[in-house]
Amino acid sequence: MTATPIRLLLVDDDPLVRAGLALMIGGAGDIEIVGEAADGDEAETVAARTGPDVVLMDLRMPAVDGITATRRLRALPDAPEVVVLTTFHADEQVLHALRAGAAGFVLKDTPPAEIVDAVRRVAAGEPVLSPAVTRQLMRHAAGTAADSRQARARARLARLNEREREVAVAVGRGLANAQIAAELFMSVPTVKTHVSRILAKLDLGNRVQIALLAYDGGYLEDGRREDSPGDGRGDTPEAGH
Repeated sequence: MTATPIRLLLVDDDPLVRAGLALMIGGAGDIEIVGEAADGDEAETVAARTGPDVVLMDLRMPAVDGITATRRLRALPDAPEVVVLTTFHADEQVLHALRAGAAGFVLKDTPPAEIVDAVRRVAAGEPVLSPAVTRQLMRHAAGTAADSRQARARARLARLNEREREVAVAVGRGLANAQIAAELFMSVPTVKTHVSRILAKLDLGNRVQIALLAYDGGYLEDGRREDSPGDGRGDTPEAGH
């Protein structure tokens, strides 16, 4: 039986860029381009009509930009995954898009095979963003609001129980479910259940947003955990085992 192809929507205000993407991706037999849009407003309309699994979204567009469009698309009942297209890997706008629910980003000069791979990965539920790049983006955007951002993040993380916080930090470190299971001595299905509960409790859209929140809370600095957001005491690697 042939697998159902990944339904892809291309969003960019430059028709030449859309044509180039369509040419690059069109040869992948497992990806079907179901529509194109020239701005964020049109993207929402086309997405409602075509039901894409993944959207390749330009960040800078007239009228409705990629960040606003990402937030709108991710709020839909059957929300597609969004991969943003950008020119600079340390662009603060990328961070805003990730906070809006994007599953990752690719540079516009990324080789075609890597763009195709990014589409496949997000369709499978994997983020297209390494923890190192997340930290680089966070440092790039850091400023006077850092302390208040950490306080807000810790207040949200305090809604989780201790085990869920451990899983959230592990997600932030970029560990896959099997790695989290081995490290925290639980089964992979249990890890998946914890991740689902974290997303629901904190009203987050994907694992990238969990990672960003863990970073904001100070849990990923230098690879070390800091105080527990729930009780102010330091967590140890063995806690909750």
